[in-house]
Amino acid sequence: MPMAEKEYNGNLFDQMSILDRLERVAKKANCQEILDEIEFERNQINHKLYQKPPLTDQ
Repeated sequence: MPMAEKEYNGNLFDQMSILDRLERVAKKANCQEILDEIEFERNQINHKLYQKPPLTDQ
């Protein structure tokens, strides 16, 4: 069953929340490799979350 846009966006925001919690722990542990990966994943989620709809033929 296709997922509604609102539900899909909710899932992406949930993923962002998880990354925020992981980032907090990685900063305490001073683990730069994990912080770099979190930044990469956050950028990937932002691309999905804030993409513009594709152009369609008229």
